[in-house]
Amino acid sequence: MPAPHALDDSFLALPLRALADAALARARALGADHADFRLERIRSAAWRLRDARTSGTSDTTDLGYAVRVVHGGAWGFASGVDLTMDAAARVAAQAVAMAKLSAKVIRAAGSAGGAPGGSWGRVELAAEPVHPDRTWISSYDINPFDVPDAEKTGLLADWSARLLTAEGVSHADASLLTVQENKFYADTAGTSTTQQRVRLHPQLTAVAVDPVSGDFDSMRTLAPPVGRGWEYLTGDHYDWDGELARIPEHLAEKMRAPGVEAGTYDLVVDPSNLWLTIHESIGHATELDRALGYEAAYAGTSFATFDQLGKLAYGSALMNVTGDRTAEHGLATIGYDDEGVAAQSWDLIKDGTLVGYQLDRRIAQLTGFSRSNGCAYADSPDHVPVQRMANVSLQPAPDGPSTEELISGVERGIYVVGDRSWSIDMQRYNFQFTEQRAYTIRNGRLCGQVRDVAYQGTTPDFWGSMEAVGGPHTYVLGGAFNCGKAQPGQIAAVSHGCPSALFRNVNILNTAKESGRP
Repeated sequence: MPAPHALDDSFLALPLRALADAALARARALGADHADFRLERIRSAAWRLRDARTSGTSDTTDLGYAVRVVHGGAWGFASGVDLTMDAAARVAAQAVAMAKLSAKVIRAAGSAGGAPGGSWGRVELAAEPVHPDRTWISSYDINPFDVPDAEKTGLLADWSARLLTAEGVSHADASLLTVQENKFYADTAGTSTTQQRVRLHPQLTAVAVDPVSGDFDSMRTLAPPVGRGWEYLTGDHYDWDGELARIPEHLAEKMRAPGVEAGTYDLVVDPSNLWLTIHESIGHATELDRALGYEAAYAGTSFATFDQLGKLAYGSALMNVTGDRTAEHGLATIGYDDEGVAAQSWDLIKDGTLVGYQLDRRIAQLTGFSRSNGCAYADSPDHVPVQRMANVSLQPAPDGPSTEELISGVERGIYVVGDRSWSIDMQRYNFQFTEQRAYTIRNGRLCGQVRDVAYQGTTPDFWGSMEAVGGPHTYVLGGAFNCGKAQPGQIAAVSHGCPSALFRNVNILNTAKESGRP
């Protein structure tokens, strides 16, 4: 449930309603069928340390507003930073002018026999209930921007010093990213929402260098970025002391470990690694704008095409994946999206079959859905909202096994922990993922680390090989701050929850040999 925080007074002191009224009134007067107004203030700060010494800091604020309209069946968009009523009205007029120009292009394409002149070119929005005067605040205890900078750098320096004093650690990198996002939205239907989100991403990395061979490697914390506050670093929400103590041991073992022998293995995947596979092979593949080809020129398409809804065997019958904009502490969790749609949770994959997509209001209307599921988002006030990823998560088995029990059922396999690099094709079909640590499994027991492990497959084959899913006690909400999409490019933060899982007969590569290294 949301934390008992009040909205930032300095944001509420801005002329939010007056600016919205001026912009929306102008858009109506110019004949817009729909108009929405969005004012945002996004404060982002970062601290970076190298070997316990500050190497860089930043603290920036992006403040402005945008007006988006539908006029003559076409989109129009404009943005501004001048917080006066006259300026807001001018921005609305610019948006309408842009829509009129776009409508001419659509009509010209239609008269020439092109597809844009048909129903797929005309902008219509799926219906959404009106949400008047709504307020939503994300769940956190201590706003990180209320914590003195010296306290932040002091904690990171202390943690870095712990790593540096450990045997075998040559260098230590530390970083902390924090964001406070305030957003006011209003539209001509009568919806108005005011929201505040806080999120942060702490990370520490230990680096080992062999002075004789020159060989080197690194190991970083597994703590995911979260929609929490400063309490994530100082409370009992994560075992920072335990992980900082274990990282040097894990890194030393990895430096001594042999390279993996390529071949086919059973694979137990820890949530700290599996979240990224979900993001790339499910999260992006089930964005319906992508599946329809709207991102083909930049981010690619999807093998999970719209004609396969309700038919595609995405994975084994144990596979149940949800899209969710409501998960507590999720990075993509909101109260209302950037089209005034209330946050929801829904099925994407049910018992292994593709049953849903991620939608915004236009895509929902185009494809016959009764309502958007709230996936419109813009990363700044000068960007237009696009369909962005929800918190996409693999659900645990209610009575599922522990990670140790999954490992005990493997005779010859590999257990992977932590994400590292990844590669996937433009249709989200063929992929390869690496890890921070990999352990051989023999007769149900872990037998030490191996290096240079990458698992490879196609999306339906890999998820089809999933034989067991861990229980709720293995479930972890991972995620990233930096999911990219759209042109001009936009960045969004998103979480992915999952349990540990067992996959049979997965192709394993030795990345050192594949790259030609000895």
